[in-house]
Amino acid sequence: MRILAIGPRVYLGDIYLALRREGHDVRVHAEDRPEERAFDGLIETVSDWRQELPWVGRDGIILFERADRGEIADRLRRDGYRVIGGSAFGDRLENDRAFGQAVLQRLGLPVARNRAFDSPAEALTWLAQAPGRQVLKFDDSRLPTFVGEHPAGHDLAFMLRRAGPGRVFLQERLDGVEVGVGAYFNGRRFLRPACIDFEHKRFFPSDMGEMTGEMGTLASYENAERLFEATLGRIAPLLADAGHVGYVNLNLMVDDRGPLPLEFTCRFGNPGFAVLAAMQRDGWGDLFGRMVAGASETFRTVPGWSIAVVLTVPPFPAVDHKATPTDDVPIFYRQPPQGRELGHYHPVDIRCDPDGQLLVRRRSGHAMIVTGTGGTVQNAREAAHTRARNVIVPELRWRTDIGVRFLEGEASRLRALGWLT
Repeated sequence: MRILAIGPRVYLGDIYLALRREGHDVRVHAEDRPEERAFDGLIETVSDWRQELPWVGRDGIILFERADRGEIADRLRRDGYRVIGGSAFGDRLENDRAFGQAVLQRLGLPVARNRAFDSPAEALTWLAQAPGRQVLKFDDSRLPTFVGEHPAGHDLAFMLRRAGPGRVFLQERLDGVEVGVGAYFNGRRFLRPACIDFEHKRFFPSDMGEMTGEMGTLASYENAERLFEATLGRIAPLLADAGHVGYVNLNLMVDDRGPLPLEFTCRFGNPGFAVLAAMQRDGWGDLFGRMVAGASETFRTVPGWSIAVVLTVPPFPAVDHKATPTDDVPIFYRQPPQGRELGHYHPVDIRCDPDGQLLVRRRSGHAMIVTGTGGTVQNAREAAHTRARNVIVPELRWRTDIGVRFLEGEASRLRALGWLT
């Protein structure tokens, strides 16, 4: 199968390597500068994806990495191409947070109290009149969310004063179990099973420190059905009307009132793609084929749990734009992974030098995701930790508590509320 991948950078390089191991022909277009490109030395890129359209043809697959090319994806579908990676509607669900909440309300779902403001200054004025704990979000999903702690909102006011121009979104701070429910949409319906996931976004164990893209995830393809039917499944008719094809995740806060939707993700997440790949029996090529065919209703998965752990080095979670290739640091393994084991190691921002040495790009320090699976959460944790300890990188850091929240309270609370069996 021919696959043409398009993105601002080689964001899903590990998926492209996996597709090649499965025997597929993959070409990648990236918009960033070649000297800064992830997977340099491992994945060659093409300069103009439009010139590759005759190559991929209408029986191949075009994949968009991010939720910002939906209008282009829609045009290509109208021209007969098979496209994964969203739609204009999916882009707006994710990037226009007020719109996403309004759609959920029209579907009859309860949502947290929220307000959108055209500028941080407008939000500050409102906060002065209604002090309290709020969650600060931006329409640009690349900017980190800030979760306010001060009862009068003093910490939130500080963050608003330092925010740049542009729209901001304030959402009621909720206390409950944060859980995501996700599934792949094939243009007509969601493929089953759906998944549940528990993200760990703060930098340090015990959920301390700054918010990051994500430090690890617990996920399963079991126990998702009730949450899915009550929330994400209800948006299927709207996605079908939009011709959406791609992964969709809805983040929720579950308390005594039920699941309250917080935000959409309408793209492949990181490390979300990796934690799910560990439980998908037949690989990405099979799953992509089912998504674009539009006829399949299911795909094969592994029972139990999957844990993803993100491995980083400084300056993560910051970015050092002044870093040069000479600052990059090498990756070593105690036991180099081979065969199926290789599928549990997912490099992120790496390159390969002419001698074959893998290096982490010092600009981001976002080295790798390792995964572990098991019939229990604890077994999955142990498998992920074994693989993390197999990786040697100078100044390597990773959270050792992914999944602990679930074991120490989240699972029992969700069961008591009737959302887990």
